[in-house]
Amino acid sequence: MKRRREVSVFGLSFLDVMFCGFGSVILLVMIINSDTLARRKEVQQDLRGEVVRLETEVRTGEDYLVEIRNTLEETDQQNIVAQGRTREALSDVEQTKIEIAALQKITSAQRQHINQLQSDLKRVDAEKQKLSSEREQAEKQGRSVRRFIGEGDRQYLTGLKVGGKRILILVDASASMLDETIVNIIRLRNMSDDARRNAGKWQRTVHTVEWLLSQLPVDSEFQVIAFDVDAKFLAGEGKWMAASQNTNLNQVMSRLNVLVPGGGTSLYKAFERIRGLTPRPDNVILLTDGLPTVGQSGNTGGPVSGKRRLSHFKQAVRVLPDGVPVNSILFPIEGDPFAASEFWKLAVRSRGSFMSPSKDWP
Repeated sequence: MKRRREVSVFGLSFLDVMFCGFGSVILLVMIINSDTLARRKEVQQDLRGEVVRLETEVRTGEDYLVEIRNTLEETDQQNIVAQGRTREALSDVEQTKIEIAALQKITSAQRQHINQLQSDLKRVDAEKQKLSSEREQAEKQGRSVRRFIGEGDRQYLTGLKVGGKRILILVDASASMLDETIVNIIRLRNMSDDARRNAGKWQRTVHTVEWLLSQLPVDSEFQVIAFDVDAKFLAGEGKWMAASQNTNLNQVMSRLNVLVPGGGTSLYKAFERIRGLTPRPDNVILLTDGLPTVGQSGNTGGPVSGKRRLSHFKQAVRVLPDGVPVNSILFPIEGDPFAASEFWKLAVRSRGSFMSPSKDWP
């Protein structure tokens, strides 16, 4: 009797089943893993695209930030410039307020002066009416080389002698001849040429020159020099001109009427011109308003102290030829207290005369 084979649970069939099961599991895992890798690649690609987009936005933001910083710097610079201009404007406003206050004070003083002049005129008119019956007629026209028409019949007793064979008239044409006060001089100096020509003080100077020309002796010769930082002849090119010829007188007045006052005052240049005249003058009439502000060097150098101006004056007097009388007509200006005494001393030394006329002369 054959021996019965024992049945084993781990037989070939069982192993086949087990391997098939494991194979199925492995296949399932590989399918799942493949899907996971595909999804991971898609996610990574999506993430890479997002990263690129974010990097692009970051670069754009950085460029925009640079532009903003540049714009901010320009704005800061503009603010600094605007602040500087604002300070300058405020300074100009304050300066303008100061000038307006000064002008208001001057206007008030001028009104008082006008009222006083009106009162004086009324008194003079009353005295004139009382003396009209006793007043003698003035010398008739005919002895003067040029007619001068003034206001009324004003006659003045002065020490000025418009005589001699060769008469030289020196006219100060500097900026100070525009007015008596520093504030008005500065104001007029910055105005147009017409405004400076029509300034009250300069017009008085022009009328004074015209009056002097009308008083020249018929047989005399004359010359007129205008000076500021330099000195120049108004006509005749440095040669003596006959007073008997009206064309010479008219030429001088025409050039004087278009002259614009300006610059500093160099009395040295004016006196130096006298040395160039042949023959020398025997009578000099000087029209000015104070001591010079410029010396021999011709350098103004800003504000000039009273001591410095006195030094310039003495320097100019030293160049003046000996034996020439100087007759000074002084139109005063504020801030120059030594002028009157120094020009009076010059008149005494040179045997000339000195006068400071009223505002309605001649």
